[in-house]
Amino acid sequence: MSTRLLRVLVLVCTTRPGALGPTVAEWLIDTITARAAELGAELVPVALGDLNLPFLDEEEHPSSGVYRHEHTRRWSEIVDAADGFLAVTPEYNYGMPAALKNALDYLSREWAWKPIGFVSYGNTSAGTRSVQHAKQVVTTLRLVPLGATVSLRIGEATEDGRMRPDPARDAAGVALLDELVRVANALRPMRDRVRAGTLTGPLPGSYARRLTPDDAPDVTVLQRCCWVDEAVVNDTMDLPALRESLDEVREWLNTWDTTGLWLDGRLLGMVRTRQVEADLHVGRLAVVPDLRGRGLGRWLLRTAEAAAEPDRRRILLSTGAKSVRNIDLYRAEGYRPIGASDGAVHLAKELPR
Repeated sequence: MSTRLLRVLVLVCTTRPGALGPTVAEWLIDTITARAAELGAELVPVALGDLNLPFLDEEEHPSSGVYRHEHTRRWSEIVDAADGFLAVTPEYNYGMPAALKNALDYLSREWAWKPIGFVSYGNTSAGTRSVQHAKQVVTTLRLVPLGATVSLRIGEATEDGRMRPDPARDAAGVALLDELVRVANALRPMRDRVRAGTLTGPLPGSYARRLTPDDAPDVTVLQRCCWVDEAVVNDTMDLPALRESLDEVREWLNTWDTTGLWLDGRLLGMVRTRQVEADLHVGRLAVVPDLRGRGLGRWLLRTAEAAAEPDRRRILLSTGAKSVRNIDLYRAEGYRPIGASDGAVHLAKELPR
């Protein structure tokens, strides 16, 4: 449903000069780029050696999210923006490279609920012991390791420092990306819950976050199912929420501050706000029909009201003139009618000074 590209970091995990890692990563990216475009994924190569991360030098535990050093904050931003990872890793002494372990240890929340796939290389074991070592670590960080892997024996896969053509290996690389994208999409609701800026919602397991234009498909579906009742009650189909196109929804999501309430990947409700001079305008308060009467609308309304800046004089909103349920809710929350026009009643709530 999302229109945002999945961001997949291709991690080159070796820092040894002259290592094979960059060559393997180049093969992988060249092989899967076309498929990534089909799947809506963006491939971003990241060489751990270019990050200049010293051995972990933060005083606070990574779970605190308190980072004193610029290199940590920069690494946090890179990982936080990603939806999944492909690690191109050698095997050193039956384990993963120290650079990969160090990069993992720097962060906590930023890794959570993102899939990680491995492309390993080595001699006899083709790097598989490095992958097994890494899997023990990444699961502790709530990364989700894929079952699919690509393992390369250097003597068979390379010649004169270059990758030999191998259709079977290319197919394995594409299959690895396919699995990564499927898992990344399935885990998206879990990632949303742990990202900065989310609020715990009123239902167990629910959470609220700011909606973006990428959420336009979900918002469009919510509007269509919610405003049908409004159309019936008010005897009109001339309601913007019923006829807006996907592009129109994206456009207003860019200009309004909109909060969405989610549970297990489903958009349960929303409300939007906008500051206009001395007033806070509230609109598009909606809750899915099967969950009405459980306090979700009241919770969303109060969340919207909390966004009012200290110098705001009042909160304004409108609803259908015959929408008795809505009007009763707003009256109970302290709103009073201030006028009517075009089949709608306008209400206001004065804010304390």
